[in-house]
Amino acid sequence: MMTPVSPCSLLPLPYEVVEKQIGNPGGANSPRARTRGSTSAGDVGAPWLVLVYRVPSEPTRLRAAVWRRLKALGAIYLQNSVAAMPSTVGGARAFRALRNEIVEEMGGTALLLASEALVGEADIVASFNAARDEEYQEIVDRCQAFLDRIEKETAEKRFTYVELEENDEDLTKLRRWFDKVRGRDVLGSDGARHAEDALTECTQALNGFADRVYEVDTATNSVLRGRR
Repeated sequence: MMTPVSPCSLLPLPYEVVEKQIGNPGGANSPRARTRGSTSAGDVGAPWLVLVYRVPSEPTRLRAAVWRRLKALGAIYLQNSVAAMPSTVGGARAFRALRNEIVEEMGGTALLLASEALVGEADIVASFNAARDEEYQEIVDRCQAFLDRIEKETAEKRFTYVELEENDEDLTKLRRWFDKVRGRDVLGSDGARHAEDALTECTQALNGFADRVYEVDTATNSVLRGRR
């Protein structure tokens, strides 16, 4: 039998209470675990952190700064100036810090809520995962551009260490980007697998290119030594 949820569950809670409710982000009550089952109307889904804020209209950089911070955390907008993300201890700390910054440094107002969706949980989860899938797809697109460049350099026989080093740095950036997205993908969206496969393909292509660079460099050095 489902326990009724009081309207008070939508009121802002002290940070210590938020941490206590969240518990282990990987446990049975985590957003990842509790959103795998049914999310039909009437179900009480995973707890969410909701930040309701208002910042001065001028300067516009304040709104842009808050938007950037929320995007970096992986939060989604439920409507203007209302952002949400699954409850984790790290997320609560980050939201609390942002809330304090809005109030104390930007001259705005903000409430941090620990909330549960009575209806529409599936829509929130879908929006959160869609945001992650979009980020993963961007990584896949960049990986394809990386592969196209390797193919072009191979066709043009540009087997130099300079090209190899540049490609290696680009792939390292892609891997770091993937790690950031995966870090905020707490509900496990489907796009992660496609991005991982794309990165694996890029790694294999770079290794093959590195072999060709080594072969060319070795052959060139052998010729130079033979001329001495």
